[in-house]
Amino acid sequence: MAGKKNADGSSSKGTEMSFLQHLEELRWHLVRASAAIVVFGVIVFLNKQFIFDYVILAPKNPNFITNRFFGWLAVQLNSPDLAINTKPFQLINIDLAGQFTMHLNLAIIGGIIISIPYILWEFWRFVRPALYENERKHVTSAVVYSSFLFLLGVCFGYFLIVPLTTHFFGSYQVSEEVLNQINLTSYVSSITTIVLGSGIVFELPIVMFFLAKVGLAGTSFFKKYRKHAFIILLCLAAIITPPDAFSMLLVTGPLALLYELGILMARLVEKKRKGVDLLEA
Repeated sequence: MAGKKNADGSSSKGTEMSFLQHLEELRWHLVRASAAIVVFGVIVFLNKQFIFDYVILAPKNPNFITNRFFGWLAVQLNSPDLAINTKPFQLINIDLAGQFTMHLNLAIIGGIIISIPYILWEFWRFVRPALYENERKHVTSAVVYSSFLFLLGVCFGYFLIVPLTTHFFGSYQVSEEVLNQINLTSYVSSITTIVLGSGIVFELPIVMFFLAKVGLAGTSFFKKYRKHAFIILLCLAAIITPPDAFSMLLVTGPLALLYELGILMARLVEKKRKGVDLLEA
C-alpha cells in the first residue's frame, strides 16, 4: 500500500506504488491468510473426534461447565427453572453425505477462527505502509487487541450463548406429541453462527476507536447516541440469543460495557490529538 508522503512529496517507503502493485501486494497477503486457514482447517479436520465430541457437541450435555454452573445456581437459589440442558437431546443426520459435508464445513470455519490473529496481522501489514512512522509502532498492539476481543467474543458465545440456545430450542415443544429430532446441520450451523457473530460483535471498541481516529465520530457523538446504540445492541442480543428476556439481558450487559470501552478509547484518541495540536502550535 502506498506510504504517507513526506515533505518532498515522496512516499514514506521511498517510492509510490502503482495500482497494479497494490493489487499484487494485496494478493500475496490474501494468499498467506488463505494458506493459514487451510493449514489450521486440515488440523481441525484430522481431529474429528475431539472437535465434535469435546467441542461442538459438549454444550448440549449436562456435564458441560456452563450447564453445571446453572445447575448449581438453581440449587443455591432454589429455582429449578435456572437449570439448563439437564436432558441432552439426540442429533440426527438425514442426508447421505451430511456428516462428511458438515465435517468439511466445520474444518473450514474452525480454520478461520483459529487463523484470525494471523489474518488480522496480514491486514495490518497491508495498511502499515500508509501509516505515519509514529503510528506504525502501534500495529502489533492493534493486532493483539483485535485478536483478544475476537477470541473473547468467541468464548463468550460458546460458553454462554450456545448453552442457553441449545437448552431453549432443544427443550421447546408446541405439543408433547411432537418430538424434537434436531438435524446435525441445523445444530452445527447455529453454533458456528453464534460463535462467529459474537466474535465480530466484540470488535465494537476497535471499530469505535478507528471512527474516532479518522475523525468520522468522536466521544460527543457516541455519548449523544448512546441510547440509540443500546437499542441496537439489544436488537443484536435478541438476534444471537434465544427469544427470552433473561438470555437477552445477559448478553446485552457485556455489549453495553464494550460500547463504554469504545467511548473511553475514543476519548484517548481525542486527548492525544489535542496534545499533538498543542505541540504543533
